[in-house]
Amino acid sequence: MANLLQRFQEFIRKENLFQPKDKLLLTVSGGMDSVVLCELCYESGFEFAIAHCNFQLRGEESERDENFVKGLTEKYYKEILVKKFDTEKYAEKNKVSIQVAARELRYGWFHEIVNGEWSMGNSEKDSQTSILHSPFTIHHIATAHHLGDSIETLVMNFFKGTGIAGLHGILPKQGKIVRPLLFARKEELKEFAEQNNLQWVEDSSNESDKYSRNYFRHQVIPLIEKIYPKASDNLSGNINRFREVEILYQQSIAQHKKKLLEQKGNEVHIPVLKLKKTEPLKTIIYEIIKEYQFSSSQVDEVINLMESESGKYIQSSSHRIIKNRNWLIISTNNPEEALNIIIEEPIGSWQLSVGNVQFEILSTANYKLQTTNNVAQFDAHKIKFPLLLRKWKQGDYFYPLGLKKKKKLGRFFIDNKLSQTEKEKVWVMEMNGKIIWVVGMRIDERFKITPQTKEVLKINFNKS
Repeated sequence: MANLLQRFQEFIRKENLFQPKDKLLLTVSGGMDSVVLCELCYESGFEFAIAHCNFQLRGEESERDENFVKGLTEKYYKEILVKKFDTEKYAEKNKVSIQVAARELRYGWFHEIVNGEWSMGNSEKDSQTSILHSPFTIHHIATAHHLGDSIETLVMNFFKGTGIAGLHGILPKQGKIVRPLLFARKEELKEFAEQNNLQWVEDSSNESDKYSRNYFRHQVIPLIEKIYPKASDNLSGNINRFREVEILYQQSIAQHKKKLLEQKGNEVHIPVLKLKKTEPLKTIIYEIIKEYQFSSSQVDEVINLMESESGKYIQSSSHRIIKNRNWLIISTNNPEEALNIIIEEPIGSWQLSVGNVQFEILSTANYKLQTTNNVAQFDAHKIKFPLLLRKWKQGDYFYPLGLKKKKKLGRFFIDNKLSQTEKEKVWVMEMNGKIIWVVGMRIDERFKITPQTKEVLKINFNKS
């Protein structure tokens, strides 16, 4: 069997992690895994610099780790960057766990370095950051994750319900991040470290089961191995199989998306009838909506939305999925960017690309009817919210005020001598699939004020 150094080099070539002349940023904690990574890169002749994060969570031990890593520069004659983080403050401010805070801070800083967004100028402004030696160009970030870390990730993701994307464990390469130790077990790394008389420091927090990863490492996986002694070997094999399965899975998802999704400006339009015929429906829906911050628990809501009336919608932190006739429309929550805007109640103002609309409810007791096209006046009791503001499209029709029959908007625009440019700027207001107002032009006859009207919904259109 080849020694660890040979397998290390072979794994890098096989996975095409980086080229021999590329310069790496090694993320070094001072623990055994990262010390082995330094030694293997040094013996392989790779160019690298060292980066160390001091999260200031373990008092003197954190300072000890920082000083130890700084000492590695004397051994390897490499540049080093060290940054101190107020991790607890970040976690509290962003309402995340300490583990999540440390990960976000760590990778945020690494990416600043590798993308050239961090320099000596930053260090002068930030006393938490020090740089030894001169600035340099980095091609890849290398972490010391090993096979055991990947197996733990697979098991944790299985129970978290991340789907097939979480079952491949830790990937060898993601963007500029490379993980050249994923082929090796922890025991192999330790044997290499002892044979080469390497020194390292132990992180006392690794022994605590209060962190979920440590609990799986110390409790769950050993318990499984009591029943299935080959469990880790089998999971290692599954990692490779799941990576290939995911490739096929993503190819299939891409084909479905190509057939279903229509990009219109910054919105995505999905034909409901075509979506209903897609199998497996729930999986396809989840893969479509997840990138817009929707969760797996909202898949059933999307299915219900397909059967609902126009104007209904569901929402994530950044987007809405709106039912509009035979379409589902994924639109941003920002009304200034959206081409489909939901109006939930008759108060306030809403910004369109051509101006804004303002709503108010008035009693008919002292109300005087206005004749300008920029003011829409409806019998308030005939209007049911939510309303949908959107750009007009071919096939739209309404019953223009003063007429008893419907007219397509295309013909209505010709009758009103609108130019092509003017037509492109027209918005309509829709209620449950019915256009109630061609904004700035005319309302629908069916919703006008009558002698029986008691309250008026007044909407002002102010052109920009």
